[in-house]
Amino acid sequence: MRTILCTALLAASPAWGQAVEAEEFVLDNGMKFLLYPRTEQPLNVSAGWVAHVGSVNERPGITGISHFFEHMMFKGTQTIGTNDPAQDAAFREQQEAARTKLRALQLDQNYARYLKGEIDDPWHPSHDTPEMAELRKELDRLVEAHKSVIVKDEFDQVYTQLGGSRMNAFTSNDLTFYFITVPSNKIEHWAWLESDRLADSVFREFYSERDVVHEERRKRTESTPTGVYDEQFEAMFWESSPYSWPVVGWPTDLNSYTMEQAQAYYDTYYRPNNLTGVIVGDFDAEAVKPVLVKYFGRLEAGEPPPPVVTLEMPQLAEKRMDAACECTPQVTVRHRAPPYEHADMAAFEVLANLLNGRTGRLYRSMVEGASVAAEASSGYRPLKYGGYFDIGAEVKGDATPDDLEREILAVVAKLQAEPVPERELQKVKNQVLADSYRRLEDNYSLMVQLGFYEALGDWRYLNTEGQRMQAVTAEDVQRVAKEWLVPSQRSVASYVREGGEE
Repeated sequence: MRTILCTALLAASPAWGQAVEAEEFVLDNGMKFLLYPRTEQPLNVSAGWVAHVGSVNERPGITGISHFFEHMMFKGTQTIGTNDPAQDAAFREQQEAARTKLRALQLDQNYARYLKGEIDDPWHPSHDTPEMAELRKELDRLVEAHKSVIVKDEFDQVYTQLGGSRMNAFTSNDLTFYFITVPSNKIEHWAWLESDRLADSVFREFYSERDVVHEERRKRTESTPTGVYDEQFEAMFWESSPYSWPVVGWPTDLNSYTMEQAQAYYDTYYRPNNLTGVIVGDFDAEAVKPVLVKYFGRLEAGEPPPPVVTLEMPQLAEKRMDAACECTPQVTVRHRAPPYEHADMAAFEVLANLLNGRTGRLYRSMVEGASVAAEASSGYRPLKYGGYFDIGAEVKGDATPDDLEREILAVVAKLQAEPVPERELQKVKNQVLADSYRRLEDNYSLMVQLGFYEALGDWRYLNTEGQRMQAVTAEDVQRVAKEWLVPSQRSVASYVREGGEE
């Protein structure tokens, strides 16, 4: 149900001349709400709240903790998720005591053994000392016993009984978002449930859930043909930025952080002054405001979260990663690109769409023309504190990754040398605006877009992106290609088939 990442989430904008008139409503504790009543889908609303925190706010030692909280927030409260709050708390306290002892021994004894080359993984059970093994058995026993007082997935069950649907959440580099669709007459239930888990969230199954996250990591990263290499490429691309670690976190960090660290992180970033709620659909804003005050107004504001201060160092030379995997030979050419809200953002969005699709330049040049690629695409990802522009392709026939890279660079060189014809440029703009308009027809999609853009900077980008796109000229596209898509800003990942067999 829950996912990490929404990588290039919804590059949407209203059609030319259309505006999304969301109302901002701010509580005394600093929590902002974006309210957008509309009747296109009668009798239901899509509602959610976004925490302005993602992997970029982490540090070495606790990487992945933002995503881990995404899991924890579905475990319930003192009243939801357990049939015996007192016994539930006792089990959690006992588990924490056992895990603290085991962690101390692993960091002391097993890390020393690892550094001496005696073992290859200080966290693996096969390397436990007898004392560690006993503590692990005790922890496993407590986790199993704890199940007797846990009501599994009760949060989901309550929403289902209320008629809720599409309950989900995602964590990205810059934000964590929780959302659902409910009947219009259940908004107060939503406000109670969501404010309750913000005010009284219980980190139930804190240690057993690590196994779930490890399994998620295995499925999404370690068990995919290029997953671990893509992760390494990301770490290579970002030299100093906290974007260099994966949203799911490094395995050793997943094993090591404590309940105390988790609580401190939660108290810092899950305060109302760092949250934005979004409600879109068939509701009366004036009737809903007192409900929001009643429930979310009880949350206590915290100190402003610390700012992200470590920015990416300038790249001075091309970076390359050559890898062999059980995959179709392929290549990714990535360039540094501007962050969200940068003046060149619209030009990059136009550039990406010029290259994509069956009528785009990559398909015409690499799939139909040179016939070296089975598929090719580009993507612009503006993040809050940085960005990148990818062009990738998979080989066709006897072609090689070198052939793909050569053709990709030729496409880029043409963009730098020749202005895009006006007819081609306008066709792309029209298509983007048409796609964006369709995304606004659904309450759920619009709700996610409002929260997503607000977390990155300002929800009003929905209303200005169309104008910015229309204002992009052929000269703008050529200029950003010349300024940004240069060798010193380039990183290349090249994949050949393991064993050299086609």
